[in-house]
Amino acid sequence: MDTARAKQIYESEQTFAVHLDEDSVWIENIDEANGMATVTVGNNPINTKTVSCDRLKEIDK
Repeated sequence: MDTARAKQIYESEQTFAVHLDEDSVWIENIDEANGMATVTVGNNPINTKTVSCDRLKEIDK
């Protein structure tokens, strides 16, 4: 996913299904300058990762 779409999802009031590899994630922050996203993996608030937005995939419902 590109950084602009990740930012749209992050700022939206709607909920979107986003995956990192096979794991469902929740976008916590977007670093537009570096194209990075901080995400929470699954429902575990202590399992956060900072990854390239390119690694995120929006899942169609």
